[in-house]
Amino acid sequence: MPFHVDTLLLKSFVAIAETGSFSQAAEIVGRTQSAVSLQIKKLEEGLGCILFDRGARQATLTEQGEVFLNYARRMIELQWEAYSRLNEPEIAGKINLGTPEDFATHYLPSILAKFAKHHPHVQLNVVCDLTLNLVGGFHKKAFDIVLVKRDPERVKGGTKVWREPLVWASAEHCQFKGSIPLVLSPQPCIYRARALAALDRAGKKWHIAYTSPSLAGTVAAVKAGLGITVLPAAMVPQGLVPVKSFFKLPHLVDSEIALMKKESLSPAAKALAAHIVSSLEHAAVNNEK
Repeated sequence: MPFHVDTLLLKSFVAIAETGSFSQAAEIVGRTQSAVSLQIKKLEEGLGCILFDRGARQATLTEQGEVFLNYARRMIELQWEAYSRLNEPEIAGKINLGTPEDFATHYLPSILAKFAKHHPHVQLNVVCDLTLNLVGGFHKKAFDIVLVKRDPERVKGGTKVWREPLVWASAEHCQFKGSIPLVLSPQPCIYRARALAALDRAGKKWHIAYTSPSLAGTVAAVKAGLGITVLPAAMVPQGLVPVKSFFKLPHLVDSEIALMKKESLSPAAKALAAHIVSSLEHAAVNNEK
């Protein structure tokens, strides 16, 4: 019999594959768990194969499921691309986007590449800088959209798009005794504030060994053994490692990434803001898996 499948069914399948959970997938697609289970049963009947091994703790893909996952993602992508081309054929213009360097390096390339593919007539101007400078530029109308790091308990406004668990990071064979050498960005910086507050609460002695406004400069200094730094847990680069537990460094409170946008945005900028928010929401689900 011919095989027919709708987008929602494909999204349910992909959500289960990425989370390993029917209940989490149901929350993502906005359906009940029983409805999602029926969808997958229908999909498996249509394909004539079992897609998931339903274990006690999580659902894992079968060999056939792994093969179909790539096709499912491609079908969803093609449907989205077709809709975008038909409903936004004239979208064009220039967008000024500001973002922290580490976030831009780790998460944004694939997100912006996908947007550029669907909207080839949009010019993206991306500036990487410290949050303080990004916020200042935003208030001076230099940016249409900015992604900024913030303390969620102190700074409000904008749309929360990412929660960042922070870790202490060092060179692999780093050793230190007494006062803790720190490699940090200049003030004001949420990572710097988190580090110093945590050390002070724990009664640890510290000193600033090296200050750099750039991620590359910070990483280079830490690799050279000048001290330890603070990084998002998912962004520790090759050559650095989370600081070992026997150093007994205090826990670091999470930070947030928020999206701020001008009140009056062009259609292109509105589309990019929506694309960033939805893409990071999807990435957050995978990150929490």
